[in-house]
Amino acid sequence: TGTSTGLGKTLVELVLAKGEIVVATARRTAPLNDLKAKYPASHLLVLKLDVSKPSEITAAFAQVKEAFGRLDVVVNNAGWGTFGEVESAVDADARAMFDTNFWGAVDVSRAALAFFRDVNAPGVGGRLVQISSCCGIVGLPGQAFYCASKFALEAVTESLAAEIDPTWNIKVSIADRRNTAVVRPSLTVHMLALQVTLIALGAFATEGVQKITWSAPHPAYSKPELPVSAMRNMWESFNPQGDVKKAVEVFYTVAGLPDPPLHIAVGKDSIEMSKVKLGKVLAEFEKYEYLSENLNKD
Repeated sequence: TGTSTGLGKTLVELVLAKGEIVVATARRTAPLNDLKAKYPASHLLVLKLDVSKPSEITAAFAQVKEAFGRLDVVVNNAGWGTFGEVESAVDADARAMFDTNFWGAVDVSRAALAFFRDVNAPGVGGRLVQISSCCGIVGLPGQAFYCASKFALEAVTESLAAEIDPTWNIKVSIADRRNTAVVRPSLTVHMLALQVTLIALGAFATEGVQKITWSAPHPAYSKPELPVSAMRNMWESFNPQGDVKKAVEVFYTVAGLPDPPLHIAVGKDSIEMSKVKLGKVLAEFEKYEYLSENLNKD
């Protein structure tokens, strides 16, 4: 999903260039017309899909079944962001963001699992790759609700991965980034299990970053020394150094691993931020572990 621009479209271009079959979904399909003109329908199926509309998800998977009868890899990549202090956030905007980033990804995941298990031939399974973000691991000032949508996706995906019957041969990965593409590699890929991977993506130069909106600043947080003020000021000139083409190469590699990880951070910034956060959490747990002594019933 989310293949009209940026990370999603770049991933579609890469997979097609490698001779694979792709189902590219997006709310706006016109930006994919150049690829439709370049590749035959036997290798590229473009479908209109708004992941916040369950009926469109159902229709998209039905069309995939009719066209190919098999689906090997689903990449949940659709998403967007609205930033601002917790106190200044517009509830309607935050809820709409959750409808895409969280509920949309959840509904696509449900449909993918059912397809892998019930439509693919027994034992074929499939792979579910969730494009999350380092914001799904680290809560940042000014990005609370965006982070929350990614934290929620991480939690559901971890639970989902723990629920899967190993005999389904389904694998799940968390890639921590933003949008959603449905990709079907060629049948030369040997599926070992239904696998899920969460990809925690760092900062990459995409159209999605440029389209992020901010709520009006809350006056209580106007002091320039406050972290959220610094974040607002930084964002005005934010220029991510991550190369999108290099990032999607990593996604493609992960999707083809015989035993992909559940969690993977992509980008040095994502790795460092995640290490610092997880290190602090572990240190605090250990520091106050003594408070949990002798809490069992007498």
